[in-house]
Amino acid sequence: MRRFVLLVVLMSLTHTASALDQAKVLKSLQSVVMIRGYNSSGGLAYGSGVVVAENKVITNCHIFRSTKAPWVTRGEDTYEIDSVQADRWHDLCLVTAKLPFTPAPIGSSANIKRGQEVLSIGHSNGVLAPITSSGVIKTTYDFDGGKVIRSSAKFLMGASGSGIFDTEGTLLGINTFKTPGRPAYFYSLPIEWLANLQKLPVETTFPITGKAFWEEDDNNKPFFMQMAIPEINQDWPKLMQVATKWTETYPKDTEAWYELGVAQEKLNKLDDAKKSYLQSVAIDPTNTNALFRLGAIAQSTGDQVSMSKINSTIAKIDENLAKEFSEMLGCNIHC
Repeated sequence: MRRFVLLVVLMSLTHTASALDQAKVLKSLQSVVMIRGYNSSGGLAYGSGVVVAENKVITNCHIFRSTKAPWVTRGEDTYEIDSVQADRWHDLCLVTAKLPFTPAPIGSSANIKRGQEVLSIGHSNGVLAPITSSGVIKTTYDFDGGKVIRSSAKFLMGASGSGIFDTEGTLLGINTFKTPGRPAYFYSLPIEWLANLQKLPVETTFPITGKAFWEEDDNNKPFFMQMAIPEINQDWPKLMQVATKWTETYPKDTEAWYELGVAQEKLNKLDDAKKSYLQSVAIDPTNTNALFRLGAIAQSTGDQVSMSKINSTIAKIDENLAKEFSEMLGCNIHC
């Protein structure tokens, strides 16, 4: 059974990036598990988790809200959960069970780059074999001492608590929530939060209740969540309203200025948009999203000098993104 599962996953990885280290990814994949439990009506609640230390699995707390006796499973094997450490607000739970699995290598969100290729690995829809979804890092958001990740690596119900990995199988974050509808934004919690999670009191009673930050009322959610639906729905006045408040509250947040620039650009306020993008880059010179938009504005005004400078700047950050930038503007690498 386990050999079959690994074969299925290996086949699902064949269409991802050539830089993918299949051996390391497959090793990390063996750290991904299912978590199940019966709810009060007799139905089966389920989610995913990642082994991060000996006999320790990190997952989302919200999957424990309707079950009194959850367990860890892989294939036909089950492992009783002995205890849990719960950070309800951040929606991270660390469960203890006697497990024969090797932990995943732990990465750092500090090293994540926009456009970086990643893999989401979890039990979407509750399937026995973990499903892999490839994508790229769209951006990260500074929040509570970590960087919440937004990527294009999709995950579905059942993959809550699963992992997002780099192409060498290093765990970067925990897949947790997404925006409703299609297209959707997919968010993963920073693995750095594991350090504080390990310090919390040990509990032995389930269910685990308590609201997470991403479940707050819309006006009380973090700004990076408040802006998502207006951006997806192309409600540019609303996006500008949210982004303006974001920049006023957190004037040193590169993403706040970037989102304000997006709203201003879409509302044809190009001079204001340029200033916002420049402020975004001043805070974070590696913000390639803002650099791309500055290039687009330069192209619209026929500013070849600025286009060339921006291309050179992006190339120093990531050659592949520089090529993408040139293709976007319809010119060669020496745009």
